[in-house]
Amino acid sequence: MTTLVALESEPRGFHVLHESEMNKDTAFTEAERTSLGLEGLLPPSVETIDTQQQRVLRQLGHKTTDIERYIYLMQLLDEDETLLYHVLMSDPARFLPIVYDPTVGEACLKFGHIYRRPRGMYVSLKHKGRVRNVLENWPRKDVRVICVSTGGRILGLGDLGANGMGIPIGKLQLYTACAAVPPYGLLPVLLDCGTDNRELLEDPLYLGLRQPRPTQQEEMDAFVDEFVQAVQDVFPNCCIHFEDWKGTDALRYLARYRDKVSCYNDDIQGTGSITVAGLLNAMKIKKENLKDQRVLFLGAGSAGIGIADMIVSAMKLEGASERQAQDNVWLFDINGLIESTRTDLILEQKPYAHAHPPTRDLVSAINSVKPTILIGVSTIGGAFTQAVVEAMSKVNERPVIFALSNPTDHVECTA
Repeated sequence: MTTLVALESEPRGFHVLHESEMNKDTAFTEAERTSLGLEGLLPPSVETIDTQQQRVLRQLGHKTTDIERYIYLMQLLDEDETLLYHVLMSDPARFLPIVYDPTVGEACLKFGHIYRRPRGMYVSLKHKGRVRNVLENWPRKDVRVICVSTGGRILGLGDLGANGMGIPIGKLQLYTACAAVPPYGLLPVLLDCGTDNRELLEDPLYLGLRQPRPTQQEEMDAFVDEFVQAVQDVFPNCCIHFEDWKGTDALRYLARYRDKVSCYNDDIQGTGSITVAGLLNAMKIKKENLKDQRVLFLGAGSAGIGIADMIVSAMKLEGASERQAQDNVWLFDINGLIESTRTDLILEQKPYAHAHPPTRDLVSAINSVKPTILIGVSTIGGAFTQAVVEAMSKVNERPVIFALSNPTDHVECTA
């Protein structure tokens, strides 16, 4: 009797076609259609997944914008997960810019307007004191990675509140499409703490808490602490991937948890590691050592500091002391060059505050600091003007310029 009940509880028939993880639609074989009660619920033709992909590509061909293609692919994800990833992995260079950056930026801006059905979990301040119970509502218990955002600083678009859920959803799709991580072990989470974006609060289609973010840091810390502990209790094998948190929060929470739980901040550590990888390849081309370079950043938030710290670590591996490495790294933010007389610096910026006359002009800073490497993480589109590039070329035979801000219309320059 127990076995019969277990078998009867398995999805069959019409329900199978509405389970994205199980559904193969027209690719179900004749035997599968018989055993799963699908006879008569599908057209007679049994297709291969490659034939199904041809249909997807034809339908995508009728879409005129990338946001329309994004909406179509997210709908496909809701209907046939296997087919969606088959399409993405068939041509990553074509499809990843649609399901993630830059199109995901537009999708986040319009998230409440293009919303179809929920994906992942929304844990909000109204769940405070019950976060563990909320997480237990997730049907899968062996979650290995949670990608979580507060929506506080989405790409270069600022505070998007609950609209930021598009980022954890998209980022975890990259885990599967690029690294073959099974999607059933991945969980996107939006930690909804409200938003200070007045336009969203007044939007009738906004899906998040309609309240400003907490002004007391203690309230925010207690909520995040509860969430992190709840993850340990409910998903003990899980790594927490922090994504697109406000700059100061990103740095603070990484320092708070990195030696206590399995966690990772992509904006700080991921961006830092891939930038260092790029710089090491640039050094091969220049036939020079990274420890001998002078690096100037435009942008001094969590990404800039994370990259700077990673560069310092790489320089130390080449024999530089920590102080020598830090002396070779300079930061420039909205208030100008970060130098030793500035009184508005956060703790993480102070190691890079060197003795130098104040300046708010990037070209002047380049002419005096004479950096060999210029890195943009400012989210100021076009900030690397012709004058900036010419200044770098004037002080270097072969300058290295990395413009890293996103989405694309916020990048400092393009090739």
